[in-house]
Amino acid sequence: MLELVLTNKEGLVGDVKLKGSLGCSDHEMVEFKILRAARRAHSKLTTLDFRRADFGLFRDLLARIPWEKALEGRGAQDSWLIFKGHLLQAQERCIPTKRKSSKNTKRPPWMNKELLGKVKQKKVAYRGWKQGQVAWEEYRETVRAARDQVRKAKALTEINLARDVKDNKKSFYRYVSEKRRTRENVGPLRNETGDLVTQDMEKAEVLNDFFASVFTGKCLSHTAWVTEGKGRDWENAEPPTVGEDQV
Repeated sequence: MLELVLTNKEGLVGDVKLKGSLGCSDHEMVEFKILRAARRAHSKLTTLDFRRADFGLFRDLLARIPWEKALEGRGAQDSWLIFKGHLLQAQERCIPTKRKSSKNTKRPPWMNKELLGKVKQKKVAYRGWKQGQVAWEEYRETVRAARDQVRKAKALTEINLARDVKDNKKSFYRYVSEKRRTRENVGPLRNETGDLVTQDMEKAEVLNDFFASVFTGKCLSHTAWVTEGKGRDWENAEPPTVGEDQV
């Protein structure tokens, strides 16, 4: 059941153990291990590598086809299938493919070639320190140097975007929108009776009841104090005393 929650593939999680409750919570702690051999599996998805494509040959191959004769008397669907077949054949000859990996995703605007080398150098130093081949002081200096350069590159990129906002508004607002990518809405929830809740106030009450139910026994006294104290002066109010057995 834990593998279904944490992973999308069997064999990634093992050695699962229950460690009991944390304090007076009715939720139990779970200890598990993520298997490194299974975690390092690379993706086998491929994508087109347009940087190494030969677009000149691509245009020549499509120009050699007598389109008027090939599409004569054909309907819209048949014409599209014929065009698609020739297009895919030319694409297979002129545009190579490469393996798609999560490490080769879109880089941030402040990441240049020199800074990318510093980040890779930091990773190499980390592996060397873990294997005992690099001293701690050397690894720490490498991390600090890479961190300082990343901060300077981010600051310089933001300064340039703010300076050129009048001439290049698209880049500025794209950078701002990427920083503001958050989930602003919570989906519908079900309350204790099983009814579907869609209003914001009702969803807030359901979540409040759920998190309040985590604490049981003596911890409910603290929750009750918070509820009763809403009408009092919070600056002068004092929480109830908590004994060592309740901490």
